[in-house]
Amino acid sequence: MGFCRALFVGVVAVAIVSSLAESAVNPQPHPDPQELEQQQLLQEVVDFTGRTRACSYRVIIKTSCRSPRITRDAVALSFGDAYNNQVYAPGLDDPSSKTFERCSTDTFDIAGPCGYGICYLYLWRDGPDGWTPDWVQVYDPYYRLYITFHYGSPLPLRVWYGFNHCTPLSSNFTTTTTASYGDELFTTATTDAE
Repeated sequence: MGFCRALFVGVVAVAIVSSLAESAVNPQPHPDPQELEQQQLLQEVVDFTGRTRACSYRVIIKTSCRSPRITRDAVALSFGDAYNNQVYAPGLDDPSSKTFERCSTDTFDIAGPCGYGICYLYLWRDGPDGWTPDWVQVYDPYYRLYITFHYGSPLPLRVWYGFNHCTPLSSNFTTTTTASYGDELFTTATTDAE
């Protein structure tokens, strides 16, 4: 009797582990219903007004001192918030203007939709040189401070590579954002409860 019970428990355990392993290898996205509601409300606001608010973002990119001296790589940038307000900037590179030279700091003013706190940033590169960013800072008009994303290693070729610190939208959550302005470090926490 004990052997049959152990065999049954073993078979059930193998079935559960197999199921978990399969879902980990082949994950299926499941949208959060509340997130869909909030996206729908934001879309209705845009549809009702016929326009979205526009903001100006200052982006500062520090190229690593381990990067090639100059780069011919094409570089693009994308960042945004948890509410699908995305800013996309293709073609930041310009070899003739010495953009992204080793140890340099380049500043861009980019227009895009206003968001509610930048929580993700991705860089993309295509080219033979292996450009390496050290960090990227974006001035967030919502928080009124710079948000810093640290890289320090070469970007993979033709892959959006970066950070997503967005908190899933829910009715009861706490968001903590750490950002730096110059040499100062700021941390803010926001709690949203029903």
